[in-house]
Amino acid sequence: MNPLETPSFPSRLPKVGTTIFTVMSALAAEHKAINLGQGFPDFPCDRKLIAEVNEAMLADRNQYPPMIGIAELRNGISQKIQNLYGHHYDPDTEITITAGGTQGILTAILACVSPGDEVIIIEPAYDSYRPSIELAGGKTIAISLQVIRDEHGQVASYEIPWDALAKAINSKTRLIIINTPHNPTGMVWSKVDLDSLANLVRNTSALILSDEVYEHMVYDAARHHSVASHPELAARSFLVSSFGKTYHVTGWKVGYVAAPPALTKEFRKVHQFNVFTVNTPMQYGLATYLADAEHYLNLPAFYQAKRDFFRAGLGKTKFKLLPTPGTYFQCVDYSALDIPQAKFNEADFCKWLTTEIGVAAIPVSAFYEQATESGVIRFCFAKQDQTLTSALQRLEKI
Repeated sequence: MNPLETPSFPSRLPKVGTTIFTVMSALAAEHKAINLGQGFPDFPCDRKLIAEVNEAMLADRNQYPPMIGIAELRNGISQKIQNLYGHHYDPDTEITITAGGTQGILTAILACVSPGDEVIIIEPAYDSYRPSIELAGGKTIAISLQVIRDEHGQVASYEIPWDALAKAINSKTRLIIINTPHNPTGMVWSKVDLDSLANLVRNTSALILSDEVYEHMVYDAARHHSVASHPELAARSFLVSSFGKTYHVTGWKVGYVAAPPALTKEFRKVHQFNVFTVNTPMQYGLATYLADAEHYLNLPAFYQAKRDFFRAGLGKTKFKLLPTPGTYFQCVDYSALDIPQAKFNEADFCKWLTTEIGVAAIPVSAFYEQATESGVIRFCFAKQDQTLTSALQRLEKI
């Protein structure tokens, strides 16, 4: 072997390459397309939040915080969950501040999944779930949302596949990952859905990881049904949420995980070695900002206005709009468009849309391990009205 060559070694994630989000964002930048693909706002966060973080920095809150997060922020999260969902998490033994929701997900999986354990995910699924399971040595058991089609064969909605989920649960099932509101489809779980899940796991040792980072984006006067609102599920669940999504600061990467003491104890064993602590001044700034509940209680109306504006514009195009009861994503079926490109697979259609029309989207097929084609793509409407208007003007030309 050449001593100047880097030694080879087996990849821990041999099937993982560049994500579709990176590919589409790079393509959008190259072609100066409007990026409605990657899920981040293009408008600023509240200057009050910036001021609170700046004040913490100037007050020399710049050294390591406690490993589990500062008390002020954990107390605020505990109070928020109590007020919204009626469940008390002890801030000292049940709440941990994380470096974003994705780190919380990975840490929870590493904390409870051992080699050979099975983890159930529901596809289309956020792309970090499967690699995290593989890093833990677990086996991913993927079941797919049921696709409901209209009389024209176009996708109309998605439903939870309860029969398939029930059949997938067995003695090897260590964890079931759920996501509500759901990325990428925008569907939300109901109280009846949580009851159904509780019935399935009641006599098992399966744990739940509930990804609720879009918890404050539920529309039309509906409410978010958290696992925290269901005592039986709360007793076996990791609840994951994100300040990045809630306060329009996705680049800050600050979130939290709430779980019963036994789960939190194991979670923190991993957390202290894969990240240890999270940005100190941002924790202080967020703690102060969180104290005003209006900062998250007003979010559904804020994003519903954007959703309605975007849907009204899309209504003038030939795309078929799927329901969007939650998240800041709008899915559309393009399969009936009267253009040759309507026969493209979803990834190729998104590339064509980016390079030729000037609007970037994400194929829903990318959220499956084995690309499952349904003719559906996802737009992000967490954008300024001007951005959405410009995108709509381009989309109307199709």
